[in-house]
Amino acid sequence: MATSENQPKKKLIEPRTLKGFRDFLPEAMIPRERLIERVTKTYRNYGFCPIDTPVLEYLEILLGKGSDETDKQLYRFKDSGGREVGMRFDLTVPFARFSAQHLAEIGQPFKRYHLAKVWRGENTQAGRYREFMQCDFDTIGTTSVFSDVETAMVINDVVERVDLRTEDSFTKFKIHVNSRKILNGALEKIGLSDRSTAVLRALDKLAKIGADRVVEEMKETASATEEQARSILAVATAEGSNEAALARIEKLLEGSELGLEGVADLRQILDSTASAGIPKERFVVDVSIARGLDYYTGTIFETFLDEIPQLGSICSGGRYDNLAELYTKQKLPGIGASLGLDRLFAGLEELGMVEKTATTVDVFIPMFDASLATRYVTLAAGLRRKGIGVELYPEAKKLGQQLKYADKKGFKVALVIGLDESARDVVNLKDLRSGGQLEVSAEIESLASKIHSVLSDGLDPQ
Repeated sequence: MATSENQPKKKLIEPRTLKGFRDFLPEAMIPRERLIERVTKTYRNYGFCPIDTPVLEYLEILLGKGSDETDKQLYRFKDSGGREVGMRFDLTVPFARFSAQHLAEIGQPFKRYHLAKVWRGENTQAGRYREFMQCDFDTIGTTSVFSDVETAMVINDVVERVDLRTEDSFTKFKIHVNSRKILNGALEKIGLSDRSTAVLRALDKLAKIGADRVVEEMKETASATEEQARSILAVATAEGSNEAALARIEKLLEGSELGLEGVADLRQILDSTASAGIPKERFVVDVSIARGLDYYTGTIFETFLDEIPQLGSICSGGRYDNLAELYTKQKLPGIGASLGLDRLFAGLEELGMVEKTATTVDVFIPMFDASLATRYVTLAAGLRRKGIGVELYPEAKKLGQQLKYADKKGFKVALVIGLDESARDVVNLKDLRSGGQLEVSAEIESLASKIHSVLSDGLDPQ
């Protein structure tokens, strides 16, 4: 009979994650959830409702809906039933399918938000991963420019509150706004409408490679002449104030009904958001942004943090009036945007806007004496009923060890009760941030009030 000594040792599997994928420890996950709560609250304030869709879709649902690049980046395979399937690369294409499939139930207009992970097999870099979360909101069933206005306002409101150090945060950022109608009108005017995809993809690289190289790429990939390419660039690089840029574009697009309609849309967005109290300087007319995805047809948004514009756009989107027509004969125009949670979070960390913590509650109760365990449990339960989160240490170790644990986790207040305090029905309340402490009544109502006061104002160190 074999003994355990004779049995071969099991080979340990090295714990590791795939390139472009990552684990989140509590120090990162807790502030991420706080950010998600703020995003969700903003979307709900405008009447957007939550939905969810499957991670896997039939491959034909996803292919050809974004760009050649996203098609290459798709995670795709055959499932056990031999069906060609793919993992969603964004949340907009599944939403278009969802809308066409459930139109009779949801009605029009329909406003949705969807916070979920998506997957793209792209090259990883700072703030970009192969698995990441998008925070989308969309309105379908209307072509009204006032849905574009509302989209601009939601973007503004959600980005204003991403500084996680405070509840009433304010972040410095700019929302760049454009319209595909302007670009398509310019292409129509110079006879390049049939080569719009290649031209716009080249134009989307303007900030990275410069005007001359964009011109060369347009000539190479779209067979544009030098004059045609320069004509597009003249529209895309119109400078000055927003009104000056629009006036210049209007002159360049004279005779193009589509292009002038795009100019009018941008004016309406700028006028309405200013009337709603959003600072005029928050928006930048930027015709050079074309957005890499092919399904945009009208207004386009890209949002950049002032202090680290090199991070790229943290909230992007636009109008897509034809996407759902791939799934239904009924017209389903739509507009929306997506907050890139992971890229944004990387930027917030770089700017020191993330308050790291490894706990979800503020109050810690050490188990000072095992004989008082029931007392501690009762005290914690009473405080929780008053809306105060509490963690109780499970073992009666040395107080110093327990307080070291509390400090590492990031608790703000500790409640220490020994035999003497228990006999007198008092608590030693410690402010773990300042080191201050005082003895207070253990009566729940009084103690809860004192904890709220200390969390708000702190205790002077003694």
